[in-house]
Amino acid sequence: MAARATARQIEKLREEIRRHDELYYVENSPEISDREYDQLLEDLQKLEQQHPELITPDSPTQRVGGRPAEGFPEVVHTRQMLSLDNSYNIDELRAFDDRCRRLAEGRSLEYVAELKIDGLSLSLQYEDGVLARGVTRGDGRIGEDVTQNARTIRSVPLRLKAQKKSIDAPLEVRGEVFIPREVFERTNAEREELGEPRFANPRNAAAGAIRQLDSRLVARRRLDMFAYDLLVNGRKPFPTHWESLDWLESAGFRVNPHRKLCQTIDEVIHFADEKEALRDDLGYEIDGLVVKVNSTSLQDEFGATQKAPRWAIAYKYPARQASTRVLNIIVSVGRTGALTPVAMLEPVFLAGTTVARATLHNEDEIRRLGVKIGDWVLIEKSGEIIPKVLSVVTSKRTGEELDFEPPENCPVCGGLISRPEGEVVARCVAADCQAQLMGRLLHFASRRAMRIEGLGEALAEQLVAAKLVKDVGDLYSLTLDQVAALARMAKKSAANLLSQIEASKSRDLTNLIYALGIRHVGERTAGILAHELGSLERLASASVEELDAIPEIGLTVAESVRDWFDDEGNLALCDRLRAAGVKTETDRRSSTQVDERFAGKQFVLTGTLTSFTRDEARALIEARGGRVNSSVSKKTNYVVAGEAAGSKLDKAQSLGVTVLDEATFKTMLD
Repeated sequence: MAARATARQIEKLREEIRRHDELYYVENSPEISDREYDQLLEDLQKLEQQHPELITPDSPTQRVGGRPAEGFPEVVHTRQMLSLDNSYNIDELRAFDDRCRRLAEGRSLEYVAELKIDGLSLSLQYEDGVLARGVTRGDGRIGEDVTQNARTIRSVPLRLKAQKKSIDAPLEVRGEVFIPREVFERTNAEREELGEPRFANPRNAAAGAIRQLDSRLVARRRLDMFAYDLLVNGRKPFPTHWESLDWLESAGFRVNPHRKLCQTIDEVIHFADEKEALRDDLGYEIDGLVVKVNSTSLQDEFGATQKAPRWAIAYKYPARQASTRVLNIIVSVGRTGALTPVAMLEPVFLAGTTVARATLHNEDEIRRLGVKIGDWVLIEKSGEIIPKVLSVVTSKRTGEELDFEPPENCPVCGGLISRPEGEVVARCVAADCQAQLMGRLLHFASRRAMRIEGLGEALAEQLVAAKLVKDVGDLYSLTLDQVAALARMAKKSAANLLSQIEASKSRDLTNLIYALGIRHVGERTAGILAHELGSLERLASASVEELDAIPEIGLTVAESVRDWFDDEGNLALCDRLRAAGVKTETDRRSSTQVDERFAGKQFVLTGTLTSFTRDEARALIEARGGRVNSSVSKKTNYVVAGEAAGSKLDKAQSLGVTVLDEATFKTMLD
């Protein structure tokens, strides 16, 4: 009987604390003081310490973990977390509306406009109504398990409230994590007192916090979150996005109140103007609006490109500008040897960021602007991210300003500088330039390349200075003693790094090709090359003509790839990577009859498919070598028609294009 009474007392305390959490963090209407709240939490902690068998994962005491985590396991998202295309003016927003109306083919269309919070995306997974896992966006396909840190966010319910429209299946809630302005300013003030560097902006502070290994440190950062999307088994559970937002709010999530259901794009534009005027009055940073098609069936039908949904767009507010003084102009050297002049500025706060430097791009740009050392300049953050110099305030000149003198040799290694005819960028041609090696190391280890966690700028600098690494291939021959002997490293940290390096050997061929840093080869191009050629050896032997013939590659990329593999040092690096056990082949399917039906063929999807979403169907086609286009033409090989197929089906029939119903399409896939 006593045990039962204690269990009831514990549960009563939990319910009371949950109620006050929602009042304080979600509804902004607290009923008790902080001290009274702390007392309730202390009472619960004491009871749970006395009866540890009664501790549950959704208890308020579990918001802060005890021990720092060893690292973050990777998690594959059930549905890719895509980024959004951006629009920077009203004309681009209207163009988005025109595209959506063409895709809707005469059907009614409405939009949901929401504030674009300047933070980072987080996926929360619930099982039986209890928070089971929190995962970062990562590269959109693979994120990191940060469940313990997610629990510290007070606006994230550990247990969902009961609903009239109950959802029994496991569900996923996506939201934007951010640091309130007040907390950000207080945190920076505290860091200054301790002699620590200030955080550049709230987004960086939030991103750094969510990936702290010690959840107790995360809790001190006071992160917050607005929920913005709901998925059940990877699908939208309600006919409209607006209904999903209402459900999230009733389930206990904090949903941004500044949202509107709009019948026309003019209503969206009016809402955008209205909220921009309130921008500085909000307790958090925003950089625009997110506009989404409300109908979830239309969302599925519109589908997505490689990186962004066609049914949503970000409308970015105009970049904010400020004037400041150029203290100096230095030259940085990138991983490709490119020399970039950088203006060192008197620090100025601009659009949520303390700006102390801005790129000047190249010597031609300096001459065009006429900028000198000592000048007052007008700067802006292009797309709210990259500071750049717009113009010189010549009226403030005193006559003491100094012209910029471009260096005759590399400012890092003293090597020769070359500026090929027709190019605006000068480059260091020294193969042993440490600046290039640093850049190559950091690029090779980056998230979208080989994902070597723990290999940051400070450690890369030590590895280069100690001559332990002369190219990226040397990473795979590092020993525990070598790494542990470096400053601020210990055997455990060294072992973790070597474990990450070992894990990088199994990354996809796409990651490896991108990691090599071949000029003009970005992530998407690397993926195309990996899919078309299948191995690093095949890529290394491909001629310019073969590469140019690959769709979306082109002559510039083909020549750049050929030039890279014509270098003997680069070929030797590839041999060393292969000998170290790095994966140099992709997991391609064998050439079967089914693959021949897909390879090189053009598909168009129309209507609603019941077995998978548009994105899933696209991924299945592309994995087999096919391509998916948005419109039907004479070049189209197949049109896959689901329920309520529209004018695309009519056009396919008029052109004599083969039409596949869903059952036939599934048979091809099998």
